[in-house]
Amino acid sequence: MLVTYLEASQDLCETDSILFGAALAVCRIIGAKLSTAGRATGQSSAIPAWRIRIEERIAKARALIGRLICFRSGNTRPRIVRTVRMAFAGTNVSLSQTDIMQKLTERIDDLKQRIAAWGKQIRRYTESSTWFNQNRLFQSDQKRLYKSLERPTESGAGPAPNQADTVAFRRSLWSEPVNHNEGLWTEVVTSQCAGITPMEPVIITPDDVAETVRRARTGKVRGLTGCITTG
Repeated sequence: MLVTYLEASQDLCETDSILFGAALAVCRIIGAKLSTAGRATGQSSAIPAWRIRIEERIAKARALIGRLICFRSGNTRPRIVRTVRMAFAGTNVSLSQTDIMQKLTERIDDLKQRIAAWGKQIRRYTESSTWFNQNRLFQSDQKRLYKSLERPTESGAGPAPNQADTVAFRRSLWSEPVNHNEGLWTEVVTSQCAGITPMEPVIITPDDVAETVRRARTGKVRGLTGCITTG
């Protein structure tokens, strides 16, 4: 195979494919086990199977809600009626009873609640997976973690504001004296807080910063919940 195809190869990608095909053929002949994780290009394998099943349930429930609403609005096409009968299969509900509209509303509400519960389950998994990956990345590469937490810059947002206009705007907010019309509730709050002892001023020295940085390099500091906190 190499003699036949390798000499006629014109680029590096084709050479890589030929070598991979030859290695694959040899592994199959000798019965060696293969690992194709490094050559997989699709992203479907990264999605858990249970999440795919839940998303399929959500899609089917939404389609069923749409057909139930159509039937409740007066659409009696055979396909819609057949779907409604399937929705009430195994129950004592028939389409000819007088309170069928109420039963339809109850069934629609039940499906909406199930969709909300399934969506919350997916969100909980996504949040816990994000926290787990961030904690693991904090232990291995803090620089990558902090870079991933930064807000991405928006392209096409327009030119930057003029510096002089920005300074003038900020000074008009913070430097000019303003007489605020405060209500009586501020006096109540002031009287309630009169007996509170003020907190001692916190003085952070360069030695404190150096000690904190030194400990952060050797031992990773986590919050009470085990998650990373940034401030």
